[in-house]
Amino acid sequence: MVAGVTLASLAVPEVLGYARIAGMPVETGLYTLLVPLVVFALLGASRHLVVGADSATAAILAAGLAGLAVPASARYVQLAGAAALLVAALLLLARLARLGFLADFLSRTVLVGFLTGVGIQVAVGQLGDMLGVSTSGASLPGKVVELATGLSGTNAAAVAVSACVIVLVLGLRRVSGRIPGALVAVVAAIAAGRALDLPLRGVAVLGQVPGGLPVPSLPGVSLADARALIPTAAAMCVVILAQSAATARAYAARYDEQADTDSDLVGLAGANVGAALTGSFVVNGSPTKTQMVDEAGGRSQLAQLAAAATVFVVVAALTGLLDALPLAALASVVFLIGVDLVDVAGMRRIYAVRRTEFVVAALTAVTVVLLGVETGIAVAVVASIIDHLRHSYSPHNAVLVRSPTGHWRSLPVTAGARTAAGLVVYRFGSGLYFANAVRFADDVALLTRSGPPLTWFCLDGAAIGDVDYSAAAVLARVRTQLQATGARMVLANVNEQVAAQLERYGLTAALGPGACFDTAGEVLDAFRRKAD
Repeated sequence: MVAGVTLASLAVPEVLGYARIAGMPVETGLYTLLVPLVVFALLGASRHLVVGADSATAAILAAGLAGLAVPASARYVQLAGAAALLVAALLLLARLARLGFLADFLSRTVLVGFLTGVGIQVAVGQLGDMLGVSTSGASLPGKVVELATGLSGTNAAAVAVSACVIVLVLGLRRVSGRIPGALVAVVAAIAAGRALDLPLRGVAVLGQVPGGLPVPSLPGVSLADARALIPTAAAMCVVILAQSAATARAYAARYDEQADTDSDLVGLAGANVGAALTGSFVVNGSPTKTQMVDEAGGRSQLAQLAAAATVFVVVAALTGLLDALPLAALASVVFLIGVDLVDVAGMRRIYAVRRTEFVVAALTAVTVVLLGVETGIAVAVVASIIDHLRHSYSPHNAVLVRSPTGHWRSLPVTAGARTAAGLVVYRFGSGLYFANAVRFADDVALLTRSGPPLTWFCLDGAAIGDVDYSAAAVLARVRTQLQATGARMVLANVNEQVAAQLERYGLTAALGPGACFDTAGEVLDAFRRKAD
């Protein structure tokens, strides 16, 4: 309950800003925290993901509707609702096509980098309001430049408000992690805004926020309007799928839970239908709101239901209390949330144990900071795939040797290495496909061109899960080359699927009868019997 109230107190002012970014009436930002929040809590699978208005989708929506209607007009609101319905339909199609698997390409390394980048982006983006300096840059680098050139206009009162909020939140956090320091700071800032008349001191405040509950209705647009909205809806759908999946998986990994992206797609689709029917705009899984709940101790969707109930009360009767909230106070709270998203400890652990994956995490973080969340996610997926391909292209292959106690050991592949005199048991450490088949051929050449004469070459397939057509051709060529030198090629530890593939390729028949063994031990025993 405390986490839900805290989320509402922080997210209400935040979504008002997102409504302005989207070109929507300010009160529609509040509506994104009502029905959409409840629908996702009931239909989504993630225990942590919070939906609501988001800066990325809000900006895409504003760009897509720019030439279709006047911002904040009735037609504009109708078009925004229609876009939300189209997004919902596309998300359901993605669920039916089981496109949730795309999130599997976001490794834990990438998720650490993703949240770190989002945290830096969020934190730095709040500095303008914290200092009382106006910034209008669309990108974070642009905002930083504006901030640097406008430091001479820093407002001392805004800085004082920001400093007090940060000290209060951090101080209460040291006293007890269960005290909602952000909520206390927001309430104190509203009280100070009224008592000290901060606007007269140059401190910007939220101002008047219209109240009243939304009236459910279907967006009334033509078929031509819907066709015009499809590119915008598709762009937002991609961002929602990627960002929501990345955030949900990051928090699931943090608490050792299973993520179910396909079920979350149903929840996100339902949330956008709810937004469309209540005169609001597209909602998305939000890293910052999710962190708000997590920081306040929320560990289930009950926190989101509590937040929706709180926002319901605010929208119905209490919007007048928000007008005195200093923007500097809100920015300071969000700044601390962004700082908490920066996973310095996680980045250090990755750097200490696996430098190549640290590069992937750092690349993801830098891309999110410089180019935005949607581009950062795309780069993260590509980087993860490249990292995976790098490993599968150059797998850890080995020559198996039986120890004096009868156990098998893996030794490096070196020139002339043998399992026994005349025998090599060679284990390939990955699936065989067109790119890495040449590694297999090179290893066979390295093993056979020196050392004792080779009479049997055994390919141990314990780690081989698939053999594609190109790799099968390489296997056939290697078998022929071995045969020409007087060596026989045999197989061991090949699973049923790979065995069926090799049979279709004609390799099993080419190897001849008695060439397939269940284990490397059986190969060694058969080889010794043959030698005797």
